[in-house]
Amino acid sequence: MESGGALIALELADGRVIGSSRFHGYDDEASEVEIGWSFLARAYWGGHYNGEMKRLMLQHAFRFVENVVFLIGSENRRSRRAVEKIGARLAGTRVGSDGQEKVVYRITAEGFKGGPLVEDT
Repeated sequence: MESGGALIALELADGRVIGSSRFHGYDDEASEVEIGWSFLARAYWGGHYNGEMKRLMLQHAFRFVENVVFLIGSENRRSRRAVEKIGARLAGTRVGSDGQEKVVYRITAEGFKGGPLVEDT
């Protein structure tokens, strides 16, 4: 929370904190920001919560950048499937802030307009 980039997810029914996520690594030249360090309480895995949290974050990010990336450990199959499910595409690898090689998934602003997270109108 100190960085100003962290967000929390609340259960609207009772106001409980059920997760968190954050923006990181804003790069003006690449018109890119990372969404990462996302956590949901286990009871909320597999539902619409992760997709809704990411949709809201992507909507906000695409007001300022053209690219959103997700850096994920190559063996983290659950997280890889989760970002694929919301329309992210494998874009290569890069060293993360922890010094470890990560796979990079990307969603572009253009891709987001017609992707699976678009709200019905």
